[in-house]
Amino acid sequence: MPTPLPLSGVVISKNEADRIGRCLQSMRGVCSEMLVLDCGSDDDTVAVATRAGARVEHQDWLGFAGQKNEAISRASQPWLLLLDADEWLADGAEQQLRELFASGRVEQADVWRLRRSNWFLGRRLRGYERTERLVRPDHRYLPMRVHERPDLAGKRVLDCDAIIEHNTARSLQSHRDKNDRYAQLWAEQRHADGKRCSAISPWTHAAAYWLKQYLLRGAWRDGRQGWQYHASHARAVVRKYRHLHALGRTGAPV
Repeated sequence: MPTPLPLSGVVISKNEADRIGRCLQSMRGVCSEMLVLDCGSDDDTVAVATRAGARVEHQDWLGFAGQKNEAISRASQPWLLLLDADEWLADGAEQQLRELFASGRVEQADVWRLRRSNWFLGRRLRGYERTERLVRPDHRYLPMRVHERPDLAGKRVLDCDAIIEHNTARSLQSHRDKNDRYAQLWAEQRHADGKRCSAISPWTHAAAYWLKQYLLRGAWRDGRQGWQYHASHARAVVRKYRHLHALGRTGAPV
């Protein structure tokens, strides 16, 4: 077996028994430790993660940013690989990470952005996005309720071509439900930041999203899954701006 890298694989979880095993298995050969910070799963998440070789610890939910920051603080290695339970390293990613460390190039940055490829209802969607996942132990997320962003002030950020695969949802309804939760949290965060919007904003922003993502970027080529994925996101855009508009008028979301 190849020697693991000085790398902690870090995952936060709740009720991910059906997905976390693949995530951890993909990191097992490359990470010197795997840490799962669970916030109270009532399925077999803890057992699955333990069998996969992870150290599982408990922390009551602190919010997305707070939970990830707490997990990072408990890792022991000089580098961290941050994955969500519905993500896993693609074939070839381990070798690319090993080459990054073996060459010494890893020390040229504080944060490495990996490529993430999205799957939806069994189909890999076109394109990819860059996401900050290979980081030093002082990495932290800004205090946001949803769509947490890392604090990159003063950090050296570079790109690595290792790919993370992401299974975005178990079903179309679960995708819509997740987007609904995120939409309300997003609106509450924006409202707390002093942002407001007009009554037509839900529709103008949703139209802009659809034009950019589905038409201009060619998501229509992803067939039925592409339509469903982006229709779900466009629906979420409407909902989050409706929530924000309602908060601006009455202080209570719709």
